Amino acid sequence: MEWKVLGPRCYGIPLRRTSRRSRPSFCTWTELGHGTFIRGLETTATYDPETEEFVLHSPTLTSYKWWAGGLGKTANHCVVLAQMSTKGKCYGIHPFIVQIRDLETHMPLPGIKVGELGPRMGYNTADNGFLAFDHHRIPRQHMLMKNAQVEKDGTYVKAARHEKLTYGTMVFVRVTLVHDAAFNLAKAVTIAVRYSAVRRQSQPKPDEPEPQILDYPTQQHKLFIHIATSHALVLTGEWLWRTFTAVLADMKKGNVNNLPELHALSSCLKAVSTSDSALGIEECRYACGGHGYMMSSNLPSIYSYVVATRIYEGDYTVLLLQTARFLVKAWEQAQAGKQLTPTVAYFSQALKNGKETWDGSAESIIKSFQRIAAGKVSACVNNIKEHIKSGMSYEDAWLKTTVQLVAAAEAHCRTLICSVYWEEVTRLTASSSPNVKIVMTQLSMIYLVYWALRMTGDLLRYTSISEKDLDDLQRKYEELLTLIRPNAVGLVDAFDIRDEILRSSLGSYDGRVYERLVEETTRTPLNAEPVNQSFHTYLKPLMQGKL
Repeated sequence: MEWKVLGPRCYGIPLRRTSRRSRPSFCTWTELGHGTFIRGLETTATYDPETEEFVLHSPTLTSYKWWAGGLGKTANHCVVLAQMSTKGKCYGIHPFIVQIRDLETHMPLPGIKVGELGPRMGYNTADNGFLAFDHHRIPRQHMLMKNAQVEKDGTYVKAARHEKLTYGTMVFVRVTLVHDAAFNLAKAVTIAVRYSAVRRQSQPKPDEPEPQILDYPTQQHKLFIHIATSHALVLTGEWLWRTFTAVLADMKKGNVNNLPELHALSSCLKAVSTSDSALGIEECRYACGGHGYMMSSNLPSIYSYVVATRIYEGDYTVLLLQTARFLVKAWEQAQAGKQLTPTVAYFSQALKNGKETWDGSAESIIKSFQRIAAGKVSACVNNIKEHIKSGMSYEDAWLKTTVQLVAAAEAHCRTLICSVYWEEVTRLTASSSPNVKIVMTQLSMIYLVYWALRMTGDLLRYTSISEKDLDDLQRKYEELLTLIRPNAVGLVDAFDIRDEILRSSLGSYDGRVYERLVEETTRTPLNAEPVNQSFHTYLKPLMQGKL
């Protein structure tokens, strides 16, 4: 499997280098008081036709630009999103290229307040910063005018381009984060599985050696799902990338019909993939016991990196609600008998049939997930209608239903991942060796069964599954754990993540776990000398005094 780095991370996207002495430029839009709600940004850019300049200003404390990577102490230039006004009228958010520091002295320019945010849970080398303006002036030409222009006299001219084209960059970053989530989860599960193959614990049977903890079903339950999830996310990420490039090609031709679906897909997949990855990495750390708590395991660092992705480039809940808006519209279109886009085509089938028939196959599980998602979306639509009938406005009815809407969007996303994962494994293994096909099928099947067991209440509500079927499903899951066990180490080795990338005392390829843990103790400054001077200065006098 090939792991790709498709593009830059958010909150510090390098734009260009102007010279050797000029540091890279960065894009900054998030403010202290606003993130996802772009229209609510407060920084202003007011055009002055007399000087042909824009006046940038931060009118409130909450209008400070916040979080941009590289901004704190590094960047000399940045792209700033601000509410643009000309001739007394505000035309909304527009981007501006702004020099913030002197190229020789690196000092902030007049009217610029900039600095570093301070310690964070992770990303402490990212130089995340803040930025505020006090009537700082920039030339008119520093407005980025591809999609809109302000002429010298202040006349506003909008380019003949569809306003939704500006969504492209935002969607692109979310697409890359799905790959990022898969890669980091693969790192964590590689460390945990390799450690579990070395670590031995307890003695269940007298006169037999301690078994590897990877032989315990509970450990397999903790870890094998994350091997499968890594595969599921990378394959779904590749599928999403192909979808993105196809829609992008259509957009360049002026066709934006598929953009709402792409936006819904990228939103929910970004939300679910980063959430699954963060939770999976933490479970991998738990699976390594006390040694996983050591920084040298690298699991805390991987977790602190990934947990941030759940909230940036769109918060988990906000993104799922954006997907939910698309789903509600799609359900209403299905009820009206209109043709639906591919990823929600199952709505039409759900309206025609009753509960999905259950036979325990992969196809049956996926169809059952589709029925669950359709049922939850239907319940949301009905709930909104009932609230409106009671006298609520649509906005209030929507707000009242948001808990259900988030659950419906997550169910749709889970359905999508399961469907794409199974279809891609089937397609990719069609011409592979029989053994590879067997193992990949087992891995994708355990993903489906795992989530089916997590959704038993929904299955009982929306499908014809019985209690006996659930018992069979549990047995099938336990059988899959046993079948995957012999190949577990080989599966994580197949990720082909070098030790230099893992940087883990627990997960190196050579299995020297205990040797590396001891070696790490020689690197801590506290062990540089047998007795630190602080003992004689502070502790010894206290101890002698008490004695």
